[in-house]
Amino acid sequence: MMNNPYIKDFPQLNNGSVYLDTAATSLKPNCVIEAVNHYYKDLSSNIHRGMYDAAVETTMLYENTRETIAKFLNASPEEIIYSRGTTSSLNLVAYSYGLENLGQGDEIIVSELEHHSSFLPWQFIAKKTGAIIKFVELNKEGRITVEAFKEVLSDKTKVVALTYVSNVMGYITPMKEIISLAHQNNAVCVVDAAQAIQHIKIDVKDLDCDFLAFSGHKMLGPTGIGILYGKQKLLESMEPLEYGGDMNDDVNKDVSSWKTGPQKFEAGTMPISSVIGLQKAVEYIENIGLEYISEYIDKLHRYAIASLKQIEGVKIYNPTSETGIITFNIESVPSHDAISFLAEKKVAIRAGQHCAKLICDWLGVYSCLRASFYIYNSYKDVDILVATIKEAVAYFKKLGF
Repeated sequence: MMNNPYIKDFPQLNNGSVYLDTAATSLKPNCVIEAVNHYYKDLSSNIHRGMYDAAVETTMLYENTRETIAKFLNASPEEIIYSRGTTSSLNLVAYSYGLENLGQGDEIIVSELEHHSSFLPWQFIAKKTGAIIKFVELNKEGRITVEAFKEVLSDKTKVVALTYVSNVMGYITPMKEIISLAHQNNAVCVVDAAQAIQHIKIDVKDLDCDFLAFSGHKMLGPTGIGILYGKQKLLESMEPLEYGGDMNDDVNKDVSSWKTGPQKFEAGTMPISSVIGLQKAVEYIENIGLEYISEYIDKLHRYAIASLKQIEGVKIYNPTSETGIITFNIESVPSHDAISFLAEKKVAIRAGQHCAKLICDWLGVYSCLRASFYIYNSYKDVDILVATIKEAVAYFKKLGF
């Protein structure tokens, strides 16, 4: 089996653990860590304000990241807004666009696959505006299909808010076809790409989404930084969500005005070091290539699924996942008991509802285990996971579970 040349770039792996929790947050390569350290050690200045050398360099690095992200998505820099993360980005759209453009009887299409940050803001907006939430019916695998989407799409649909990749099932939603259908009904499409951006090459012009959100920390970048892409015409029509420093154009006692472009939505001091680190994360991914990453993860995933299927007492909920996410349970064993056993063996996976209770309800489970792979994982990691799960099955069976 092939050696993985990228493992050496991730110092977090030196602690002896097997890290299989990328869907929660990814590890960070040295180049990202060094970029963040450069800001704190050598610059530590604010943006858009000072003319001294450190401030000028900080502003340049901050805006260079915006250009890098824009190129990565095939967007313009004016369409790239920095936020705290996917959650902040999706809430911004719900409040600044949804609250102003939805009314009584308008329909919002979501699914049971949604992360809470892709569902709860629209549930709130629906209650505030009198709009109606409609769910795409999932097929027997738990996938969103174009056919099922057509069944809920109507002339009353105003917003379609769907995940590109489920953080529990790992399935890829046919977003391009869905967006095309939605636009025929003049609906606005909001894409949660938090689990997609690190696996799939996304061209927002080709996809034709109206908004798209993702987080840096799930794609090898720092925590505390997210991206919201929005079509320029839509962003120009929206009011800011936060008001304060550096977002205003003119301030008077009676009336004030706001800057144009992304600065309108970036009030106060932003997470500058995280922005700078995110540029290096994107460059790292691009240097490897998303196609290579996807193929490598698919090989790991198929190897893991084949091995896990041989273990009696393990129930896998998504054997056909396309993005390296394996969701499962050890039958009759509560997921948090199982994860405690694995943690003692230094195998890091996730247990719980994964901030996606609706899909857990659909699966008929209170909670479940989730292992997720990325470019720094290896076949050895899979072997250790499988061996440890075998140990866990035997251990809990002995205890009478």
